[in-house]
Amino acid sequence: MRRPVRAADGLVAGLAGLALLAVTGCGSRLPESDFGDRSAAPTAASAGPIRVGIITSATSPVGGATFTDTRDGAQAYFRNLNAKGGIQGRQIEVHLCDDGGSGVGNNTCVHRLVDEAKVVALVATTSLVYAGAERVSRARVPDIGGQPIGAAYDTYPHLYGIYGSLAPRNGTPGWDGKLYGGTEVYRYFKKEKGARTAAVVSYNQAASAAYARLVTRGLKAEGYKVINEQVDFALPNFRAAAADLKDQGADLVFDAVDAHGNAQLCKAMDQVGARVTAKVTNVQNWSSAVAADYKDAPHCRASLWATGASRNYEDTGHPAVRAFREATKKLPTHSQWQLEGWAAALWFTDAARSCRANVSRACVDRFMSRRTPYTADGLLLPVTYRALAEPPRTRRTCLSVAKWTDGQGWVTQNGDMNDTCFDVPQLSYQP
Repeated sequence: MRRPVRAADGLVAGLAGLALLAVTGCGSRLPESDFGDRSAAPTAASAGPIRVGIITSATSPVGGATFTDTRDGAQAYFRNLNAKGGIQGRQIEVHLCDDGGSGVGNNTCVHRLVDEAKVVALVATTSLVYAGAERVSRARVPDIGGQPIGAAYDTYPHLYGIYGSLAPRNGTPGWDGKLYGGTEVYRYFKKEKGARTAAVVSYNQAASAAYARLVTRGLKAEGYKVINEQVDFALPNFRAAAADLKDQGADLVFDAVDAHGNAQLCKAMDQVGARVTAKVTNVQNWSSAVAADYKDAPHCRASLWATGASRNYEDTGHPAVRAFREATKKLPTHSQWQLEGWAAALWFTDAARSCRANVSRACVDRFMSRRTPYTADGLLLPVTYRALAEPPRTRRTCLSVAKWTDGQGWVTQNGDMNDTCFDVPQLSYQP
């Protein structure tokens, strides 16, 4: 039986969507014996606290709410852990740094946390411009569960993004400068919803247009008729695009626009009466803020679907999700990025527990570099870091799928994410 792996489109969509912003069940868990006893009574904290760092572009030009959810999820985990005695009696001391969304700011944060604070690891990094990635790698500081906004996690060793990588990570992105993503999202809607015609909406701007071309390639590889709609970046006429995709009978709508543009596109679709099977978004927009963000587009809102590589934060029947929701119940909103930040902190904790009394950068990194897939107690599709000499032509890839329903929030579709899997081609793209 082939082991299912995580969905690639969450990564691809995050890369392209945030690049745009920058310019304006077969997988096995690690055995519990590798983690130590999570329920064991704490021992004396003679070694002092364990320092970790979280770098976030909290005051970036695109707005703090875009990047802070992973930080909030990780902090919630560490607060909860400390309240239970920490790791073998040692508290987790979290050092935060806001890099302001700039390369200079990011390098400053890396220096402050890696060189001055001497953190054991970075956790849940979410940086618009990860300029200090090579410096982190040279220092052999494990960076655990970061969001792959750029190509750093497919470029440098000792960096472990939340979705894994099969790339050599030898200083060059991917394989000879190319990354690869699958067509599982398009396959899903073709197989499960009978979709045959898809519209791709983008800005007339380089990063947006490039991502739209990638989506178009994937859709065509899956046999879709594709309708390309491009709007002006400065003065977008979403109404005209919505009218055209209606006239051409689009079943699905994908986009390469920002969150505000998504809301305006949906509003325009409602205004012209465009009704589709699915308006497909990604993990970045998978949050409880949908009701407010799309308040002027009730029909489009009812067709919102999200895909990703982590378990729906609404699935409180799962014990790991329930623990996350209980610890974050005071937050005004919930999101998939918060859950992934929580999973990143859990990943570090399991790595640190494996070190027992000697929690060091090297020990944590040894745990992270194991070939055994990791799931964060089932919150993630199995995450793997393997250095393949050649990119895979196809992969069996799984994905998490949810649909927005007013009054219920995001409702998981097609059962468990580890069973929603497809053998799909891998298409290359330039990061």
